Amino acid sequence: MGFSKEEKTRRILRGFKTVFFLITMVISFLVFSAPVFFVIADTLLPTALLSASIPPSSSSLLKTLCSHFSNYDFRYSLIDIPLISIIRSAVIICVYSFCDGPKLSRGPYLGITMICSVSSLIFVSLKASFVFNSSKEGSAMETALFICSLGFAIAHMIVAYRTSCRERRKLLVYKIDIEAVSFSFLYLVQRCN
Repeated sequence: MGFSKEEKTRRILRGFKTVFFLITMVISFLVFSAPVFFVIADTLLPTALLSASIPPSSSSLLKTLCSHFSNYDFRYSLIDIPLISIIRSAVIICVYSFCDGPKLSRGPYLGITMICSVSSLIFVSLKASFVFNSSKEGSAMETALFICSLGFAIAHMIVAYRTSCRERRKLLVYKIDIEAVSFSFLYLVQRCN
């Protein structure tokens, strides 16, 4: 009771089509949800890198954070890099959640994301020049922390631009459809009279 060669080929082809469809749907979901995913990653990754670069101690996390804030020096301390990422992400997700189609296309989302990202790029670049000039050689975690923050700032700008382009295309399509429907409606009304 085996399958014929044609039926096996058809099943394999159907399996490939199903896998292709699922991969396409996952990619589409990731592209559509990119602002939210980048905000989550931008909040978690720098914080995880900073906590990995802090040597383990017997004191609690709260005491360690308090000591970092009390001993803060712009040239040496790295506590402000995750804070900048968290603040940038919080502002971007708030603006993104308050905006809808027209505001996403030309409104505050793109502008505020660009302002937040460029200002954090400038801050992190200045901080990197001080940190890496004051110490002879930065650790791999410090370097990864700076690259991560810079990369997410650039990624936020790219995602905001792509989101605004996508929303503009949607508005253009809806505008054309609305005009076509209203023109057809007017034509039918004139014919009936």
